Amino acid sequence: MRTLLILLSAFSAIFLTTACGPSGSDTADSETPPDSIRKEVEQAIASLNKMRESLAATIDTPTVDKSTFERVCKPVGKRAKQISAERGWVVQQLAEKYRNPAHKLDAEAQELHEQFAKSPDLTDTWIRTVRNGRVGWRYARRITVQSSCLACHGPKQQRPDFVKKGYPNDRAYGFEVGDLRGLYSVFVPTPLSDTSTASVF
Repeated sequence: MRTLLILLSAFSAIFLTTACGPSGSDTADSETPPDSIRKEVEQAIASLNKMRESLAATIDTPTVDKSTFERVCKPVGKRAKQISAERGWVVQQLAEKYRNPAHKLDAEAQELHEQFAKSPDLTDTWIRTVRNGRVGWRYARRITVQSSCLACHGPKQQRPDFVKKGYPNDRAYGFEVGDLRGLYSVFVPTPLSDTSTASVF
């Protein structure tokens, strides 16, 4: 009888462990991914933003042309695509007042943008979401207008000629220093949270 009770007790313990799962098993339903993924994403985008600001700071002349774009803006977009390819994320630069229609906010990003617009002190945020049928997390970080950005994104009439001619439907003007320029958006599929980050950064 004593042996039977011991066996029943052991069975109950195994059942409860299996049913309840280990601590932290609800990570997949969390608004934020595991710390390893969260830190990797945030560090990668912080680095991208630093790159943007450093390149923008090199605009030290009122004369801005297409070569300035090639030197300052294009490398940031290229790096964003590189991060996407290396890590399996979807990295985007999105804006309400966009220059390239490819950077237009989607419905979900529009809601995020409104959060940032209403909360000037909000730097970044995470949400749980689904993209093209894949469950994952979306990270958004504020892009802030720097003084050097006004060479292309200041008053409408002061935009460089290459912008006026090349982007007839341009909306990315009328900004002031410190304004919300747009968002970095990163979608991270859930399965990636189960892989080691050592090989992707």
